[in-house]
Amino acid sequence: MPMPHRTYQQVIKRRLVGKEGSERIRELREILGELPGYKNGPYADLRKWVENELDATRTRKRTVHRDSIAVRREGAAQIALVGAPNAGKSSLLQALSAIQIKTGDYAFTTTRPVPATTRLGGVLVQLVEIPGLIEGAAEDRGGGRALLGVLRNADAILWCHACDRPLAELETIRAEVAAAEIDLPGLLAATKCDEAPPPKHPQLRVLPVSVLDDASLDRLRDELWGLTGLIRVQLRDGGDPVALEPPATVLDVADTIHHELREQCTGARVWGPSARFEGQRVGPQHALADGDAVEILTR
Repeated sequence: MPMPHRTYQQVIKRRLVGKEGSERIRELREILGELPGYKNGPYADLRKWVENELDATRTRKRTVHRDSIAVRREGAAQIALVGAPNAGKSSLLQALSAIQIKTGDYAFTTTRPVPATTRLGGVLVQLVEIPGLIEGAAEDRGGGRALLGVLRNADAILWCHACDRPLAELETIRAEVAAAEIDLPGLLAATKCDEAPPPKHPQLRVLPVSVLDDASLDRLRDELWGLTGLIRVQLRDGGDPVALEPPATVLDVADTIHHELREQCTGARVWGPSARFEGQRVGPQHALADGDAVEILTR
């Protein structure tokens, strides 16, 4: 008779103390060879636990340097692409930006955060693909703490989930993010919607998207801009739009151009949603809206 399974599990844990990488993998394989081959019951559960430990160790071995990862911010905002392994994050990032990424039909194709920039309505925004998180990431399985640290610095999350996969995979990842006490605005991109119908989600708004459908990508760009919480103001003399946190005024726009312009600003002419009519003359404290165009007036 084998020893009680709980006792055996404690023995296994002691055997694994201080072992990592290839050494831990060898030990786990030996343990699997020693375990009784029961298909049901507590010993079957114990075998599954050891197999999960083996998978997690392999993942950590591939990402041993993740504790030093960092992503330098670029653009007006940073949006993280988060999901289970093989959720279509790399393909989506590649479709939304000019970056070329290794993609594949197998998990953990991406092993480090991948930043890329894109323009949303003319404003430069950074997208960061977070490598596939796994169960236990908040406790550092698969180098999860470092990855969650990158996610913590983002302004919003684009949750990615393949339409042909069970929704439970996404919920596992969301639970790990919640366990890390990360709470950011989010949207669910239901990827590969050309292969299966999109899921329904009780908390997240779902946007079906396919990298083969330009219209769905354009809708996604609009939604991503909404996640930033910023407003875009176009300057009438040309150039890229200015991105500002609301509430934003004419003075705030002048200040982004030059501090001296703010001091000389007497108001502006405004075209767009915040104006009662095109070219309305307004004061320096006039509140602007997303999509406005302004011409700064000075004394």
